[in-house]
Amino acid sequence: MTSPTPSRHDVDTPRSVWTADLTSQDATATLARAFAAIATPGLCVLLDGPVGVGKSFFARNVIQTLMAQKGALEDVPSPTFTLVQTYELGPLDVWHADLYRLTDAGELIELGLEQAFDTAMCLVEWPDRLGCLRPDGAVELTLTPDPDHEDRRHVRIDGPTDLITRLSSAMEIHPE
Repeated sequence: MTSPTPSRHDVDTPRSVWTADLTSQDATATLARAFAAIATPGLCVLLDGPVGVGKSFFARNVIQTLMAQKGALEDVPSPTFTLVQTYELGPLDVWHADLYRLTDAGELIELGLEQAFDTAMCLVEWPDRLGCLRPDGAVELTLTPDPDHEDRRHVRIDGPTDLITRLSSAMEIHPE
């Protein structure tokens, strides 16, 4: 794990990068719980990485953690076919989008995702499909598989420095 370092980005908000090795699914779930702890309307997390790396697993764990805080239990399906699943969790709405099948960024307007970027927490898989609708202040979370260990992932998080600082303090993952 490395400490936050400044990152270049095209907006005025100072940004930092945080990296870690996630040694198991439990470590990925811990990271998801940390994101749930800092969840606010307008937080957009862009989940990048190859098929099967754990983007949906991460998003489900964020959503299930937020549901548990409200005493709610329900299935959290992948939005692969619906493109978007929404969850009303009290004052916080959560939108989970899987844009893998999206062929035109104009479809995002029909889904209402562009408006949700301002009013909900958004977890977006396959963010390269956003095109010019990509939110400037989004957090970029990239998962990369470890070729030598099936359950191991490397995570790189690029986001506003204040959010990275809050995330770091919410984390329970320690360097090995």
